[in-house]
Amino acid sequence: MNETISITAIGSVSPLGYQPDTIWGLYQQNGHLFTERDFGAQKALNAVLSDEAMQLVQDLRNSDPKYKSLDNTVLYAMAASRLAVAKAGWGKEDSFGINIGSSRGATQLFEEHHRDFIENGKAHTLSSPTTTLGNISSWVAHDLQSEGPEISHSITCSTALHAVLNGVAWLRAGMANKFLVGGSEAPLTPFTIAQMQALKIYGQPGTDYPCRALDLDKKRNSMLLGEGAGVACLEIGKSANALAYISGIGYATEILQHNISISAEADCFQKSMQMALLGTDPETIDCIVMHAPGTIKGDLSEYKAITKVFGDKQPLLTSNKWKIGHTFGASGILSIEMALFMMAHQEFIGIPFIDMGQKSKKEIQKVLVNAVGFGGNAVSIVLEMT
Repeated sequence: MNETISITAIGSVSPLGYQPDTIWGLYQQNGHLFTERDFGAQKALNAVLSDEAMQLVQDLRNSDPKYKSLDNTVLYAMAASRLAVAKAGWGKEDSFGINIGSSRGATQLFEEHHRDFIENGKAHTLSSPTTTLGNISSWVAHDLQSEGPEISHSITCSTALHAVLNGVAWLRAGMANKFLVGGSEAPLTPFTIAQMQALKIYGQPGTDYPCRALDLDKKRNSMLLGEGAGVACLEIGKSANALAYISGIGYATEILQHNISISAEADCFQKSMQMALLGTDPETIDCIVMHAPGTIKGDLSEYKAITKVFGDKQPLLTSNKWKIGHTFGASGILSIEMALFMMAHQEFIGIPFIDMGQKSKKEIQKVLVNAVGFGGNAVSIVLEMT
């Protein structure tokens, strides 16, 4: 079974906002969205939800007393899911599955509940149910009143694209006709920031563009965190209202040499891209939205993998992490969103501080989207214009 999969809608809440015109407008601007905030005893750059997106989430939280105890990771996913389902025109009569994951899950609530436990020796009544990873999809299902399968998972930073893989598998297996897939992350907490700083990969202030994603000449790591959620509606077959088709999927895992390692030429990305390109001429790929987190080794290894797969006929290369940061488990779906915008508007959005000698093509018909996470779990997805 290899039926066409249509993406019929996508919804998101992020530092770019949640309204399509606003998101696209900000992508066309060269500025980043990072600000410096206090995290306990330390300061750090990060990209928070826009004011309008935060108000949308706050209104959602206030709409039901049960929602007040939920972590932002869950609320972000619920808000993005409402947007996506409304755009797709799915109603209560539609039966659809849900697979929305997160790299870290309910980070904020975990830290708050653990702090209370250390101080008082007791756990809050809702500390367990509100911090389980399955909480995301189950609450989205509750909010949308859906009755299909509910799946949540964590495959670190490739979580959202693995959700897409799962949705495609369910649809092509004939076990569902529609699937809601994506990722959600709210990692802007003191402990999470401290963990990234301990790994020596977190960026610092001091330049016009503090996250130097895809700058292959940078001398220090520059990854910065952002927050948000993105959700896509998948349907089996060629839908009349499709934004794009998924024409290739690939995945691979590396044998680890270190807990966060990736090989010098990103073997996992080479394999995932080659799998995604089966039956597709690599020369027809117009653009790659890279994972490119802003780390020295991560960016360079992915670039080398692309060179191995595409040779000297390289597509246009870009990433959105220089603008909104690394949103961990949500990053892959936000990259798909960026790809869909470029395809819809036929405009390539590059990285303002690098010049790789590339010239924008007249048409953007096929885009490859990459994601990888700790553990060497790479996913590549080919999107094609309808």
